[in-house]
Amino acid sequence: MLGTDFRTGSPNWLDLGSPDTGAAAAFYGAVFGWRFESAGPEAGGYGFFQVDGKTVAALGPLTEEGAASAWMVHFHTPDIQATTEHVRSGGGRVRMEPMDVMGEGWLAQFTDPQGAQFACWQPGGTGGLELTSAENSLLWVELHVPDPVAAIAFYADLFGWRSAEMEAPGMTYRVLSTADGGAQEDTSFGGVAPQAQDAAGGPTTGPRWVPYFHAADVDATVSAIEGAGGSVLMPAADVPDVGRIAWAADPAGAVFALLKPDPRM
Repeated sequence: MLGTDFRTGSPNWLDLGSPDTGAAAAFYGAVFGWRFESAGPEAGGYGFFQVDGKTVAALGPLTEEGAASAWMVHFHTPDIQATTEHVRSGGGRVRMEPMDVMGEGWLAQFTDPQGAQFACWQPGGTGGLELTSAENSLLWVELHVPDPVAAIAFYADLFGWRSAEMEAPGMTYRVLSTADGGAQEDTSFGGVAPQAQDAAGGPTTGPRWVPYFHAADVDATVSAIEGAGGSVLMPAADVPDVGRIAWAADPAGAVFALLKPDPRM
């Protein structure tokens, strides 16, 4: 599962763009027990979600015109300028050119060739998230696109990711791992799944990256989500050899998922 020894292509940051940061902080505080800490007046309302003083995610106001509230997964890069040019040459789009974030690191935002948005973070003073895979923190990231094979080719060329196929109910799921750091199963951090389709064969959602948070009790967390004004998109269910999962959206519509891993895995 995901750790904090970040390598090229590791998910190393996660933030939420929200139209009402106060309401978002209250919601996630009620659901996960997160505490919101402002990054200061110069940060324009941006701040950090923390568990026991360790940063597990971040929150800020929406900055792109017409943008909808969503979680943004960031991936580690040692050279954000080179990564940006690689995105362009691979058929992706640069939504925000690399920028120095107050000496803490370099940030750029992209859209992959199939329309899924993501970002990259080149560490400076801030290396990345301080807690992952523990309860109420980021555990897994998952890409949903029309063509998983083409998506893997794009990201493998960009970050050197490895992938392995596994059969899941009704589909082939592809597990992602970084290029280095040991065996694939020891460096896995996410997966790629085909976009869900409706009865007419059309996509039910747009292409996107979805963060999974570790839930000690998925059913109880689902109840907390509903009690705090969120909505359940997929009820809690057991997935063989994976664990118990659920999908949800916060009151502003940002999608996320829950996972209690199978202890045998």
